[in-house]
Order: sequence, then structure tokens, then C-alpha cells
Amino acid sequence: MLRKLLTVIFILSGTATLADVGQPKSLAVVPSVDLSRYTGKWYEIARLPNRFQKNCAGEVTATYSLLAGNQIRVVNECRRNNDQTEQAEGLARLANKNGPNSKLEVRFAPAWLSWLSAVWGDYWIIDLADDYSYSVVGTPDRKYLWILARTPNLDEAIYQRILQQTAAQGFAVAQLVKTRQSN
Repeated sequence: MLRKLLTVIFILSGTATLADVGQPKSLAVVPSVDLSRYTGKWYEIARLPNRFQKNCAGEVTATYSLLAGNQIRVVNECRRNNDQTEQAEGLARLANKNGPNSKLEVRFAPAWLSWLSAVWGDYWIIDLADDYSYSVVGTPDRKYLWILARTPNLDEAIYQRILQQTAAQGFAVAQLVKTRQSN
């Protein structure tokens, strides 16, 4: 009987260990963000490939404007392969009113759909320069990652440090696509 019990305990502990292997660790974010300093224009330096930017060939930017209630107007732009400019306007808000303001969620769906949780996507600020010269945004499932800067180019040493830090957080940095920016 004791042998059967030990076998069950061993199997259950092995199953729990295997389940933990498949679960990503909690994603660390910056403790807080001065949202008024975060507003303005950001240039995309690199991103993990995603379906909603598949037509973006370069010159990707995000412009943020602070609204009432710590909401942020988001305007994303990019140049498509046919040299046309594509623009998407959205809204960001705090993901949790009691949580850190570095955990935001954003939607690009029409406002009348904002009651649906499925139209909101995570936008977590996981790294931010003290002088707000660059930012790294990711999602807790590690599916999305953006490296942003206030200028079209980012110092290579800083970029490499960001790659190391985001890889340590579980992001597939080998899949990052660098964004073409005109200078």
C-alpha cells in the first residue's frame, strides 16, 4: 500500500513539474511610468512578427497623447510595400486601476466594442530608459514584443543589452525583425 501511495505521489509530482515547464514565468515590468513623459512620438526599432503589421515595410511609428483618466490616444503609422501610409488609431488604458501603470491594455476596435475584453490587448512596458529615450513593450504570453526609441536609430550596445534582457524574460529574440527607418 505504501509503495502504491509513493508511486502516485511520484507521478503527481512529476506531472506538476512538467506543467510548470510549459508555463512562462511572470513578466517583469518597470515599477511605474510618468505617462506624460511617455507621450509623444516613438520609432519602432524592432518587433516580433505579428499579423496586424504584416503589411508594414518600414517607417513604423507610434504617437501617444495623454487623455483624461490616464487614458492614452494611440496613433500607429507605417509605410506599406506599395509606399502608401497605413494608420491605425486606438486607445490605451490602465490594465488594472490598482496595478502598476506600466501595465496597459490597448484596443484598435471601434469604441462601441470596448465592453468586450477580447478587443483589448496587453501592452506592458518591460524596460524604459531613465531619460525615456527607449522603451520595450511586451505581452505576458511572450507572443508580442516591440523595441521603441525616440529617434529612428538606437545605439547598438543598448540594443544588444535589450536583446539579452528580453531573452532572459523568455522572448524569442532570434525572431525579432528590425524595422527600416528613413533617417
